Amino acid sequence: MNRRELLKMIAAATGGAMIGGELLLSGCKSETKSAPVAFTAENIAFLDEVAETILPQTNTAGAKAAGVGRFMTVMVNDCYTKDDQEIFHKGLTTLDDACNKMHGHGFMKATPEQRKALLVSVDKETNDYIKKKADLENQQKEKQKQGQEKSTDDFKKQTMPNHYFQQLKQLAIFGYFTSEKGRTEGLRYTPVPGKFQGVIDYKKGEKAFAGLT
Repeated sequence: MNRRELLKMIAAATGGAMIGGELLLSGCKSETKSAPVAFTAENIAFLDEVAETILPQTNTAGAKAAGVGRFMTVMVNDCYTKDDQEIFHKGLTTLDDACNKMHGHGFMKATPEQRKALLVSVDKETNDYIKKKADLENQQKEKQKQGQEKSTDDFKKQTMPNHYFQQLKQLAIFGYFTSEKGRTEGLRYTPVPGKFQGVIDYKKGEKAFAGLT
């Protein structure tokens, strides 16, 4: 699985293209983004637990063991625009508030079952939001084609911002499957390739092969 294939997988799993994906492919930092916003140790611990709920430990390492929380902070600072950075940071508070509303306490005090129930609910809300956002953008593009919309600034104002949980979910998946533990435990990993095999039998449920480039 190479980097492009992983981004396609993430897009399919989260309902939209990888936010900041163009910078991931080019391998460079954004020249227009704002200065990095510091993440606290509490923020990183929170992100680890969110990612672990999305990709929990089973017979293989989960997202927390892979250090996904810290990875997410680097990606936000290096690959997100100022607007998306603000959405991400506010999203941490929004998610914690949602947990308080659903369970009567914050995310860090929630049980694994409560966390899962919360994220399933938020994920459904996010999917609905993404569909609505895509519909609006398609409508605006159609108006532009017909000459009804000419201002790029107006187009940006009328589109919906990215959803914070889409950001969280995408970075959790990307961080895990590009980590050492994700590649060696979550995927089938051959550290020293043997003979060339052009066709390999695959059974449903087997892990994909590692080898991101």
